[in-house]
Amino acid sequence: MMTIEHPADRGGDERGRFERFAESASKFTSSPVFFVFCLALVSLTVALHLVGVEVTWLLFAGESMTAVTLMLLALLKNSELRADRAIQRKLDAIAAALLEAQEGTPGKAHENLRNVIRLEDEI
Repeated sequence: MMTIEHPADRGGDERGRFERFAESASKFTSSPVFFVFCLALVSLTVALHLVGVEVTWLLFAGESMTAVTLMLLALLKNSELRADRAIQRKLDAIAAALLEAQEGTPGKAHENLRNVIRLEDEI
């Protein structure tokens, strides 16, 4: 089922397949291996231009790189939104716990703060 909800609000406490895939893609695309792969891909494209390969193949290579770029953008944006929401939940929990501490009676906000400390691992 497709939804337009914030990624952190989908599916309760468990992450869906797309969220897990997006997280893995985010980790991979920030690795040196992916940078070397991109560098090789760009070098190959430049070499194809220098060799004088048919324009059809150059267009195919360019369109393929554009499609991959758009998919990576969607995956990375998903990871970014989940991280932003986790940070916001932590800030909300800290603010509520500070208010409770100022009033002198630790209660639900302190428990909530303990629960959100590792929120980005769960989302």
